[in-house]
Amino acid sequence: MKKSQLFHYYQQELKRQKNTLNLIASENYPSLEVLFYSGSLLMTKYSEGYPNKRYYQGCKYIDEIEKLAVKLAKKLFKVDYANVQPHSGSQANQVVYLALLRPNDKILSLDLLAGGHLSHGAKVNFGGIFYLVYYYNLDPITQQLDYEEIRKKAQEVKPKLIIAGYSSYSLKVNFGKFREIANEVGAFLLVDIAHIAGLIATELFPNPFPHADVVTFTTHKTLRGPRGGVILAKKELAEKIDRALFPGFQGGANQAIIAAKSQCFYEASQPEFKEYQERVLENARTMANYFLEKGVKVISGGTETHLLVIDTKSSYGLNGKKAAELLEEVNIICSKQMIPYDEEKPWIGSGIRLGSPALTTRGLKNKDFERMAEIIHNVLQNPHDNNLKKRIKRKISYLTKKAW
Repeated sequence: MKKSQLFHYYQQELKRQKNTLNLIASENYPSLEVLFYSGSLLMTKYSEGYPNKRYYQGCKYIDEIEKLAVKLAKKLFKVDYANVQPHSGSQANQVVYLALLRPNDKILSLDLLAGGHLSHGAKVNFGGIFYLVYYYNLDPITQQLDYEEIRKKAQEVKPKLIIAGYSSYSLKVNFGKFREIANEVGAFLLVDIAHIAGLIATELFPNPFPHADVVTFTTHKTLRGPRGGVILAKKELAEKIDRALFPGFQGGANQAIIAAKSQCFYEASQPEFKEYQERVLENARTMANYFLEKGVKVISGGTETHLLVIDTKSSYGLNGKKAAELLEEVNIICSKQMIPYDEEKPWIGSGIRLGSPALTTRGLKNKDFERMAEIIHNVLQNPHDNNLKKRIKRKISYLTKKAW
């Protein structure tokens, strides 16, 4: 490999990010401080174990960094226990399974098509391979959670673990109802807040505690931190989870990322971070309302979070993959998405998912998001109009230059 080859690819990716509008709901841009710690010399230190109980020497200051991250996480989410070592959200979920379940125990989670996550028991994933996974679904008409149907499903299945947590569900969740259902069947309740952690940290979304037994999340979505995972739990489960993570699931933690998590927890506790999250919600609502006014089918009827899903197949006659590719042609980046009761393959989908966090971070405002929704609508209505695409690319260029 030539010395310049790798740097060339880096520069091209930097250019791509600057010159496109990123509406992927699971992506965001961290602060320079978070980036600094993520790539710092802390990554050179091995630290298997936990603070004051390491299997390596030289961890005096590493211990302090991890203890600070734990302290800030507990304060931010108002909990008694936090483990900041997981490398990802999916891994955090797997650690919880290892701590609370045995092979072939039953899990009840939302169907992947309706907004569940791969790590919640999809047959091709770790959870689906080692556990018996059953699914609840959204109401076929309202496309919203139906707690009575979830209760019936839980009573029928008798799961050991119920998962409430989603990758594309756009409405608020009644975690108290899930707690009632879990109590009725003697199940643990896991809430995966990977997408909404930033909203919960700023009290703009219901807090899953004290209802949840365990909460998992990633730090790089609405929380605007480094790529990594966290586990929060009731104190009585602390020892089981600690042991399941190390030595049960992973070896050394990435202390550079843990330091970056500390920084993002600190940033999330500042008043301006709540103002940012309020803008995130407002911008997502603006897009959803525009599509609804145009008669476009928005899954679940709107959004109360940072994301929305639109049914491109029924609204524009385009599958999700084709819609996402058309938008990429004009420098709008989003993700194809399965919708409830979808008949398309997972890599095709019948919809697209749009999120507001990344471009809100880049400084775009309500009117800009309304303009983006209009652009998306025009492109998907006129997929073969190349002249329109050229004009739209100029508009996109204006928006990318307006953003930092």
